Amino acid sequence: MQRIEQAAQAALWYKHLRETSNKAFMPLYFDEHRYLVLKGGGGSGKSVFAARKLIERAMHEPGHRFLICRKVGKTLRESCWRNILLQLAEYYPGRYKVNKTDLTITCDNQSVFIFSGLDDVEKLKSIVDIDGIWIEEASETLEGDLNQLDIRMRGESKYYKQIIISFNPVSVMHWLKGRFFDRKDPRAKTSETTYHDNRFLPEEDRQTLEAFKHTDRYYYEVYCLGLWGTTGRTVFDGEAVTKRLLENIQPVAVGRMDFEDDGLSLTKISFVEDRLGGIKIYERPVKGVPYVIGADTAGDGSDSFVAQVLDNRSGRQVAVLRQQYDEDVFAKQLYSLGIYYNTALIGVETNWSTYPVKELERLRYAKQYVRETFDTYTHKAKKSFGFETNTKTRPVIIAELIRAVRDDINIVCDKDTLTEMLTFVRNEQFRPEAEEGAHDDCVMSLAIAHYIRPQQSILAEEEQKKRKWTEDMWEDYQNATPKEREALRKEWGEPR
Repeated sequence: MQRIEQAAQAALWYKHLRETSNKAFMPLYFDEHRYLVLKGGGGSGKSVFAARKLIERAMHEPGHRFLICRKVGKTLRESCWRNILLQLAEYYPGRYKVNKTDLTITCDNQSVFIFSGLDDVEKLKSIVDIDGIWIEEASETLEGDLNQLDIRMRGESKYYKQIIISFNPVSVMHWLKGRFFDRKDPRAKTSETTYHDNRFLPEEDRQTLEAFKHTDRYYYEVYCLGLWGTTGRTVFDGEAVTKRLLENIQPVAVGRMDFEDDGLSLTKISFVEDRLGGIKIYERPVKGVPYVIGADTAGDGSDSFVAQVLDNRSGRQVAVLRQQYDEDVFAKQLYSLGIYYNTALIGVETNWSTYPVKELERLRYAKQYVRETFDTYTHKAKKSFGFETNTKTRPVIIAELIRAVRDDINIVCDKDTLTEMLTFVRNEQFRPEAEEGAHDDCVMSLAIAHYIRPQQSILAEEEQKKRKWTEDMWEDYQNATPKEREALRKEWGEPR
């Protein structure tokens, strides 16, 4: 009978929790990751949830000692302190005592909330036996602050230990992005919400946030939609890129290329799904369709190796390889990816290293991009594999990419690529480049892919068969130079 009563009480508690919480946060009440990272825009309800989760744990798990902090201690009273007290009064009235001097709240089951600013070092030193922490407005803090707090959760506890981190994404260069969003920490759970996820937001507040769409678009994107902010003038249409990002397009598969390597050639090539793999597929290859791949090497090691795969008929992004590899591993993944996409035309940047190009050549890859170079010894033009980025080619490929995405932003779907496009800005000399501390490997590989498209067919195999030319096509062909005629036949197919 006691078990039945307990089950009934638990069911009632869960029903009440669901009725008074936003749907987006319900699974997070039961999340036990070391770090629970709540990224969101204003009005998303993330701070209300963070306070509520601590309250529910405190009331149902006796003896907790929770530390709640912000960078500056004096900001606590009107934020976290007030938030906790209001919810305690609503959901657990009469079951707690308040000490305004020490800034603590003690529950009737000896669970305690301790409030402290990270600017009060001496007070923090005296706080011990902490088994849970909430850092509010974490974008104000340094990574060293988190590390110091992490140390304070040492020791044994009969409950799981968790640090809740809530913040608005002020800058794409913030340490929070690099630590929890750019890499996958198995001990971290991330959540991204906006005011659209908050069904309890007063209508007047909702209308105020909506109004920023028209009065301050940047503020709306960062503080209302919770997108990472930038400091420079974006090269690409920020509004169009942001809108595309919000569609949250997911790959149909994530994985890596698998093959057998006998030292001379790669055989039995296939794509293998693997959540840790560096390849995201948005559209699987279609027989007969021509594809191109632009690749950017890792440079001095700070970037990832990246390859962008396009459907050459439309320029649409269909797959992305992005990971930090050894060069030989990258070259073989690239070779296999090219084979997988119908022996795609591959153009690899050669500025930092020619190894991938030479490895593709050693493996006898059939379609590498060919550029013309000038031999300073013979003073004659020669042909070389790979793409060279220099003062002449860089502006050209970036301009072509800007045009392509301006004409149709829907050709780009990858989140990492779109995010990089937001941080690809014009510097004080108006030169387009990655914002300081950001990366441009996705952007540059995409630019290379678009630039090399003319060396690949834009027609599927079945479309390349002989076709009837119109009178206008014949007229253009007759007026064309031999080189132009070759291009026209490639584009239109052989006449019949």
